[in-house]
Amino acid sequence: MEKMPKWADVILIPVISLILAAALSALVILAIGEDPIAAVKLMVSGALGSTYGWGYTLYYATNFMFTGLAVAVAAHAGLFNIGGEGQAMLGGLGVALICLLIPWPHWSLALIFAALGAGLFGAAWALIPAYLQAKRGSHIVITTIMFNFIAAAVLNYVLVNVLRPKGSMDPASARFPEAVHLPNLHELLAPIGISFSKAAPANVSLLVAIGACVVIWALIWRTSLGYEIRAFGKSEPAARYAGISSVKIIVVAMLISGALAGMMATNNVMGEAERLVLNSTEGAGFIGIAVALMGRNHPFGVFLAALLFGFLYQGGAELALWTKIPRELIVVIQALVILFTGALDNMVRMPLEKIFLVLRKGKA
Repeated sequence: MEKMPKWADVILIPVISLILAAALSALVILAIGEDPIAAVKLMVSGALGSTYGWGYTLYYATNFMFTGLAVAVAAHAGLFNIGGEGQAMLGGLGVALICLLIPWPHWSLALIFAALGAGLFGAAWALIPAYLQAKRGSHIVITTIMFNFIAAAVLNYVLVNVLRPKGSMDPASARFPEAVHLPNLHELLAPIGISFSKAAPANVSLLVAIGACVVIWALIWRTSLGYEIRAFGKSEPAARYAGISSVKIIVVAMLISGALAGMMATNNVMGEAERLVLNSTEGAGFIGIAVALMGRNHPFGVFLAALLFGFLYQGGAELALWTKIPRELIVVIQALVILFTGALDNMVRMPLEKIFLVLRKGKA
């Protein structure tokens, strides 16, 4: 018998954790001499009060959906893929090569192959840590962290020595041809009469990210492969006893995870920058860990958590711009959210389990 209802685990615990993180964040804001209520109002108006704010919130959320799904898929197999940052970097390289080397007639065709290229490069970067875990017993956390640094070095070398246009001092690729520029939400919504900011970077890759959420839900809960991944993640000895190959599941789960992280580049590289630059990921690979934790590794939960962190990013930028609250404080708030939804999960869970146990006994 479950200790608490499913809805309490999926909704109530994250909500209480968020309230606790918000309360502690308010105390920190008070301690530096600012008004926490005014800060919240500014964050809400800056992130959600205009189509410009929504455009940035959704842009950040798109990145976090991809990286959150990447962490979630690996987590279902009992793996902790902390290498989403490096996989997203290499995904950007895949996007750049597809967009620069092939003369595409239309952005829609380019997007399909760019997503495939990004996924292929991200999956390839996840393959070596997966193989080392499956065949050599190397811990996936250690190898994926190391591969983040290697990816940064590889990308730096390629941008400076291979993709940088002649005569340019900027460590970045050439701009992508206009034919592969992705339409933003203004261009997508204008034909149906909805006005949206032209300056906001949210683009059609948001729909790709939402589609990825649906596909991953179907994969994990509606296919035999998804069942094997979940069974392996719950108990590796039991899964092996049932005939499930541990090597297959580790490699396949990490390939899917790396591909999802790599596909983030369709948003930030192809959709926003329209060229490949250094540090284009901006830490989204690591934020994906928090998104997956808060979303309970469920695609719908990842979708909601990505929206929350998109709000925090855009709202935090507004705070740093219009108040004396430093940008670093937003990192503190994000850390508090991660702390309460991840590391201190049992602090909220255990009292709730006792409450539901008492209530169940009272009804009996």
